[in-house]
Order: sequence, then C-alpha cells, then structure tokens
Amino acid sequence: MNRDRVVLAVDLGTGGPKVGFVALDGTVLWSALIGVPTEYGPSGAATQDAGLWWAIIRDATRRGLADSGVSGDQVAGVSITGQWASTVPVDADGRPVGPCVMWMDTRGAPHSRKAFGGRLAGYRPRALLSWLRRNGGIPSPSGDDPVGHMLHLQHGDPVVAGAARWFLEPVDYLSMCFTGQAAASRASMMASWLTDNRDLAVLDYDDVLVRLAGVDRAKLPPLVPTGSIISRVAPAVAAELGISPAAQVVTGTPDMHSAAVGSGAVRPGELHLTISTTSWISCPMAVKKTDAFHQLATVPGIDPASYLLVNNQDTAGRALQWLRDTLFDGLDYPELTALAAGAPAGSNGVIFTPWLKGEHSPIDDRNARGGFHNLSLDTSRADLVRAVLEGVAYNSRWLLDCINRFTTTTGPIRIIGGGARSELWCQIIADVCGRTCERVADPLNAQLRGAALFAGIGMGELDRDELHDLIPLDGVFEPVAANRAVYDRLFAEFPGLYKTQQTMFARLNRS
Repeated sequence: MNRDRVVLAVDLGTGGPKVGFVALDGTVLWSALIGVPTEYGPSGAATQDAGLWWAIIRDATRRGLADSGVSGDQVAGVSITGQWASTVPVDADGRPVGPCVMWMDTRGAPHSRKAFGGRLAGYRPRALLSWLRRNGGIPSPSGDDPVGHMLHLQHGDPVVAGAARWFLEPVDYLSMCFTGQAAASRASMMASWLTDNRDLAVLDYDDVLVRLAGVDRAKLPPLVPTGSIISRVAPAVAAELGISPAAQVVTGTPDMHSAAVGSGAVRPGELHLTISTTSWISCPMAVKKTDAFHQLATVPGIDPASYLLVNNQDTAGRALQWLRDTLFDGLDYPELTALAAGAPAGSNGVIFTPWLKGEHSPIDDRNARGGFHNLSLDTSRADLVRAVLEGVAYNSRWLLDCINRFTTTTGPIRIIGGGARSELWCQIIADVCGRTCERVADPLNAQLRGAALFAGIGMGELDRDELHDLIPLDGVFEPVAANRAVYDRLFAEFPGLYKTQQTMFARLNRS
C-alpha cells in the first residue's frame, strides 16, 4: 500500500476532536486529541461551541503537518467521523448561528411528546407504526435526538431557528467547513429517523415522517450516497490549512460506522464492540429490521446498499471516569485497572449497575440510575473498581443476548475504543459474554482509522472486502471456563435489578 497518499481524518468525540493523518493502509502517522467543554443548563440543556471545533481542527492540522513529516501535498482525502444525534444550526455559508445542541440535550422533550407522544410505549400508535414500517426507528419522546433538537429550536429558540439555513449533524457541519457545501448521507442523518429505509436507493426524506415529526423540511441538508465524494476541499481552506487543493472530502460518518470499518468487522453478522464514553455492539446486516422493545434497529449502513445494527449503552468508560473522579482522585486508568485485578472474578459478589445517566439499550429508560449492590463491610476498593468493569460487561451481555435473538452473529467479537486498552476489561467481557474477543491494534484510534479507510473506499483506493484482513490485531481473549459459573450466577441477577427498581427510578427521577 502506498503510504505517500494520506487522509486527514477527524474523529469528533463528545470530549473534543481528535485530528490525525492516516495512511491508506490504516496506519496512523500522527494524531492529537484536544478537549472541549460541554455546557450544561436548565431543563436538560447540553451544548458545545461548534465554532471552537473548527478552530481546533484548523490549528491541529497545521501543527500536525509541522510535527509529523507529512507534506500537505500528500493529503489526498478528508474524512470526518464522530458523535451523532447532535444538531448544529448554521447559516448558508456553514457558520454556526447558535451552539451545537448535544445528543444528551432533552429540552425538546415537551415538543416531541406533543408531536408524537402517546400511551403505546410512549407513542401515539399511528406515529409508532408509521415510523417502524418506513424507517425502522423512531425519534424519542425524551427529546434527546435531532428531531427533539429541531423542535426545541423552532419553538424554544426562534431567533436561532430563524437565522439557520441548515440543521446539520456535527460530521456534516465539519464537512461543510472543508467544502462550503451542505451535504448529508442516510448514514449521517440516521438519528433523525426521517428517511424511508425500505429502499436505500431513494436519496430523500420521507414526507410522511417529516410531517409527523413537525420539523422544517427546508432546513434538512441535501442527501448524497454514503461514502461518496462531496467535492474537493475549498481552495481557500486548502491554502489556510496547507493541504492539497486536490484533496477530496468524503461524506461524514457516525462513529458507529467508522468503528465497523476500523475494526474490520464489515461482513454481515461480524460483531464489533466499542468501549468508549458510551458503548455499543454492532454488525452489518442485509435487511431492515427493528426490535422496538430493546432499542435495536438497522440503519443505513457502511455503503449505500446495506444496513448496520444500531444500539447504545449510555455509560461505559464514563462509569470508570465517574468512579475515578469521585472515589479515586489521583489514580490514572492503568492504576485503577491494576487495582481491579486484585479482586477475584465476580468482585466478591458486588454488582454494579452502570445506568448513571439513564439507558438506551437494551432498555430505554432515561430515569434509570446506577448503583453498587450487595456491598458488605468486607467490600474492598479493588472490588468496587472491578465491579464497575464487570457491570459494563453485564450490560453488554444483556444487550448481546437481545442481539442474538435479533440476528445471526458469527465469529469473535472485535473490540475497540479507549477501554479496550485494558487487557483486564477485554478478558472480563470475554468471560462474561462467553465469546472470543479480538482486540484491534491501537484500539483508541480505530475510529480515526475507520474514517480514513472510508475515504480510501470513496476515492476508489480500497475495496471493502480487503478490510477484515487489513486491520491488525494485538490480542485474543478466550473465555476462561473457571469464571463462567461465577459470572452466570451474578448476571442472572442483573436484569432483575433494573426491573425491581424501575418504578423507584421513575418516582425519584421523573422530570
């Protein structure tokens, strides 16, 4: 593979953008992560400064060229991945006219409930049936998705809504920063649930779903095929950044899509599991399908003709961060996991439920809250840390059990994300789930790598079928038989902990 051709890749996480130069064989040549704050406010507000993202990316690109040895003339492509289900209101030139409304912002809840809420699983029956039949998913009455965001802006912040020409996903906003063109794909707009997914060849929003949602269709960006080239980088942007004006910008992709590509799990039924701030388990699928009871659905996939299983466990690595910041200030993550290794499998009977900010999958309950269960005077610090790692794994097993009833999965699970750097956590997931797990090399940069490989496919430099063998692995974790009985016994209690506390969560946390 020719490493003289490089992709400028951006992975925009909730914590901030990671900017890197990645060769077309997936080798990360240079990267930098720069943090940005999230501003929280009343009524469920959660926002970020989208203009700050672009300023950081511009500066990081120039610094990367100076520090990495990569020449600007080598940059053949630009690809953006990252957080999804957030909304950036921009003017006709792509400049933000208000802050990005983040994926956890729930200010749109009253408007979402008014538009399509009801008594059937929280929805009006007609709306629920229309969405599931046409799309496979449906906006949340909780308001924490693009439909809720758009409704909030339309009804709660009319000044910003009036100034906005487009409501863009973050990845599409950044692509517009590079190109000057508003463009989205079925993949990037998946969380709006506004396309008819029965026929992936139709590049348009569905009139029925747009009407049911009550959003302004004129502010939805034009759709182009997933993985296609939007245009070359705008000449002024190329000159400012010092990259080739011939560099082609591929459509932005949600982190779940780039994770699939970056893991190499790109054939139907091949699973990848991400342990990041949040977590998910996903695989490509050939058909549209929905399990509304466990928040499983297929969305437009990693190419214009396939689907990808979508779900989300809201608190994974964030749970370990909470534990560190709350009880173990001064320890870094390797020190925490080393401490956890001192406790036996099962944490001496302690169970941690990781629903610190509610949950999406396999139960959809924003009122759910986490906790330590079965503590005793003998419980140690090591038990607490290991219980957090195991609690995330128990939730993953609960989700995986639902997935295995939803579709046929094959082979090992490929693990990526920052949490995968812990061999202990990878082994716990293998033991709890009873599945062989393969850790992708440099798992923290898997999504950055995936974004670059997406560009390689879009530019015609790579074939998707090559990806499974192209992605290097650096660890294989087989389930330890001796731990299975311990974990089976504890996991048998895990779903019941939610069921027995569900009404309490609603009483204490209902907004």
